[in-house]
Amino acid sequence: MATKHTPSEIKLHQKSKILEISFESGENFKYPCEYLRTHARSAEIETSNIPVAGKADVNIETIEPQGNYALRLFFDDGYNTGIFSWDTLFELGANYDNNWAKYLDAIEKHGLKRSTREKPEDGKIKIKVLYFMTNMLKVTKKESDEIILPESINEVQKLLKYLRGKGKEWEPMFADDAVQVTVNKQFAELFTKLEHGDEIGIVPVSKDL
Repeated sequence: MATKHTPSEIKLHQKSKILEISFESGENFKYPCEYLRTHARSAEIETSNIPVAGKADVNIETIEPQGNYALRLFFDDGYNTGIFSWDTLFELGANYDNNWAKYLDAIEKHGLKRSTREKPEDGKIKIKVLYFMTNMLKVTKKESDEIILPESINEVQKLLKYLRGKGKEWEPMFADDAVQVTVNKQFAELFTKLEHGDEIGIVPVSKDL
């Protein structure tokens, strides 16, 4: 089957719930698993007037190539009938912002939620942060902290920036390349999404810290 776009590299970041695809034309897209699950183009989804919701925590378990034109994605909620052609994936990546804004409007219109987890009524995210190693504790003054974050601070990199804002001693300690971060006991990447109720572990990686 002829396609307009061809991928040059495909990576599944399961811990971050991100599918990353680079195309031969130079574009690189990072697709949240939730986005792919809610925008799959299968008959049961496309013929429904109600958008798919409650998939904020969904992940991709397996990727199965479909010839040289598409991927079949197996999600951990049991859904596996969506076939994503290269052209579809390119379109989903190129139009992510617009597609996602329309999706959020649609679920709000139908009174649906992205996540089944309960969030505070004020929309803020409450997480537990664990600090490790003696030198880090000299700065934080405690081994753990429960933090209520604005909803805009929704990924690891933004959390680290937030922590660096606590003071000059915090800045080098929580630099992006100075720590390893776990989310719910699994090593995370800077773009790993944060959810209400997550447990975050932060460990220095530099021997000098």
